[in-house]
Amino acid sequence: MESKNILILTADAGFGHRSTANALAKAFELRYEQRAQVVIANPLDDPQAPSLLRSAESDYDKLARDWPQFYKLGYHMTDLAMTTSVTEMVYVVLTYDIIGRLLRQHQPDVVVITFPTYQYPLEAYRRLNAETIPMATVVTDLVSLQRLWFDKDTDLYLVPTQIAADLAVERGVDEERVHVTGLPVNPSLADLPASRAEARMKLGWNPDLFTILVVGSKRVEGLDQFVNVLNHAGFPYQIVAVAGGNDELYETWLSTEWHVQTHVYNFVSNMPDFQKVADCVISKAGGLIVTESLACGLPMFIMQVIPGQETGNAQLLVEEGAADMTLQPLELLKGMAHWFADDGRLYRQRKANAQRLGRPQAAYDAADLIWNLAETGVVVPPSRLTTSIENLKEILGQFGGDSVY
Repeated sequence: MESKNILILTADAGFGHRSTANALAKAFELRYEQRAQVVIANPLDDPQAPSLLRSAESDYDKLARDWPQFYKLGYHMTDLAMTTSVTEMVYVVLTYDIIGRLLRQHQPDVVVITFPTYQYPLEAYRRLNAETIPMATVVTDLVSLQRLWFDKDTDLYLVPTQIAADLAVERGVDEERVHVTGLPVNPSLADLPASRAEARMKLGWNPDLFTILVVGSKRVEGLDQFVNVLNHAGFPYQIVAVAGGNDELYETWLSTEWHVQTHVYNFVSNMPDFQKVADCVISKAGGLIVTESLACGLPMFIMQVIPGQETGNAQLLVEEGAADMTLQPLELLKGMAHWFADDGRLYRQRKANAQRLGRPQAAYDAADLIWNLAETGVVVPPSRLTTSIENLKEILGQFGGDSVY
């Protein structure tokens, strides 16, 4: 079987887009070995990327953390039909040259998109150059999907939930091109240890105690208050507290007088090892932590929801019975008491629901579909962009984009 060049275009606005790209690359490596030549690129890392777009990417964390309501307004504004069309054309004009150079440099057999706005300059390049490069879009939002995700000329749509699939079809995507794979997560999450007790002991944890994995980051606010409640609740558990690069939070935990067995970490590179042997997770409703938790069958306590796509994530988990919303520390204490009551009956229900929703094989399933697209070379005739080719050439020429076609 001949090798394939696979170009994955991602972004660093949040963790989800990059982590999805990394999960796919790992799945290709494990499934297809040397036959899959995978390159992950962020077009906004290019020195010629407009500062406007680079700053929007780098300011994502600050905006979502410090001005959540403003972030929510912007999220919904960019989901309007008119503003979506404007955003599409802005990205075509500002990133067309960069994406064109990436395509010529890497000569891909298939291009995979994990950040929605890259679909439009790529589609423009295909049209203007009569290219037949297959394009696959991997949607990284679970439920609340913006219009920007749905380019009707994309050859393959891989979505994380049936809700997302239905929304794609509702917004004009051919049903045959939409596949529910789950959100690709680190493939190693599918490989459970033969003995959870031994795996815990290797990590230096108590093998017998109920284990609560608390996951923070610079985006998670107030997590120390929730952990403080756990520290004084008196339940028979151990806490695994990961600050996720939040140095201030890490220092707070290091100086804490612990009343239960607690293991404190800052940033870790072996999070799958933690997730596979924990019993539950406490964190915000981010797409990455939600999907990884479900892949390991871990129920959640959701202690923070950033307005926008995280709202849908939280609603999905709560409605499916795989999580409880506890936005205040005392609500967490109440929820924990309910989980442990009646010999843990509610906890077992939450865990069963998480296992039902989890898709630990998602990265492999997505990789197989993308590989098949690279082999068949199915390309949909261009019809999405409303601007004519001649007008598009003229617009790009005004911005120096005529050098690439």
